[in-house]
Amino acid sequence: MALSLVNATLVLRDRELPRARLDIEDAKIARIVTERNQAETGAALDLAGAKLIPGFIDVHIHGAVGHDVMTATPDQLNEVSRFLASQGVTGWLPTFVPAADEEYQAAVAAIEKALDGGGARIAGLHYEGPFVNSAQCGALHTEYFKTYDSPTVLDLLPVPQNSAAVKLITLAPEIDGGIALIKELQQRGWVISIGHTRANESILDEAATAGARHMTHFMNAMPQLHHRQPGPVGWGLSRDDVTCDVIADGIHLHPLTLRVLMKAKGSGGLSLISDAIAAAGKGDGDYQIWGETIAVKDGRTSNAKGSIAGSVITMLDAVKMMRSLGATDTEIARMASTNPARLLRLDHECGAIEVGKRADLVALDEQGNVRLTIVGGKIVFQRTAR
Repeated sequence: MALSLVNATLVLRDRELPRARLDIEDAKIARIVTERNQAETGAALDLAGAKLIPGFIDVHIHGAVGHDVMTATPDQLNEVSRFLASQGVTGWLPTFVPAADEEYQAAVAAIEKALDGGGARIAGLHYEGPFVNSAQCGALHTEYFKTYDSPTVLDLLPVPQNSAAVKLITLAPEIDGGIALIKELQQRGWVISIGHTRANESILDEAATAGARHMTHFMNAMPQLHHRQPGPVGWGLSRDDVTCDVIADGIHLHPLTLRVLMKAKGSGGLSLISDAIAAAGKGDGDYQIWGETIAVKDGRTSNAKGSIAGSVITMLDAVKMMRSLGATDTEIARMASTNPARLLRLDHECGAIEVGKRADLVALDEQGNVRLTIVGGKIVFQRTAR
């Protein structure tokens, strides 16, 4: 199917291109031209000046619209995918919390049946744990935490059979066998992120050398920065070769902290995530998630211990937060799409508006709301006129 998006402002890697046209052919971006050049190659859709940016990629999300990825059926996962598409997300990683082996197996089986659900693309999966530090457990259940003593331990973590599926894991390098674990995961082609950690700088340096150069929900589930004990936060801020993802909801991180991180890491060093739980999109209330009651009040989650238990935002909410703090659309495109694609090693195919890349796109109106979402050249969400 050929489609021309006309009268759009394209948000490219380093600039915006107003009054442009983007042609889609065979699920990819075929050409980028000005309105004055050439005729449309297929059906034309007038975007009336809307900003067209690469689709958001959420690498850390536990669920939405009442469905948790650990227990969701394929149809429910597809419902999540369609909801995410309405929020500008074109790719996502269902994210597992530490659980029993049979729960992992059932969840992966459901994901394999939902890989093409007609909404945002499921690009693989993300294990948050079980190889993390119990002293920084956050809302994770410590009874399922593991240490590493043999490669056979990894065989208990099922993954989709699709060889193209991304395998991302969040771990704490200071656990028993942590550095050896990173080396084994690196050999197996996993993307490795550091989180739920209290590692000191020397261990973190070893982890980076072994292949772990990203940090999960930076500043959350790790010790606070101290001037005599900089810890993971100081280490992450000081390393130009280490990237971080952040929950930009104004709750996990204060808006001023988000400004500081933008100055310290720049838009090239940050990725936006939602860390959303099943309550996202449902409003305030009490929800049964991960075997306990998680309350949502005024957009803040809390479990019985009073700990924050994920968020209820979407990537669109995170984008709006960063825009309110002064981020430009090119910076937002990096944080919401380009950087996540690079982290997942998918930047050869998506994450930017460039000829030859997948047509994974989102059009935002003047208020920053989603007007149109395209995944693989297909319109998967289009807001109807009111």
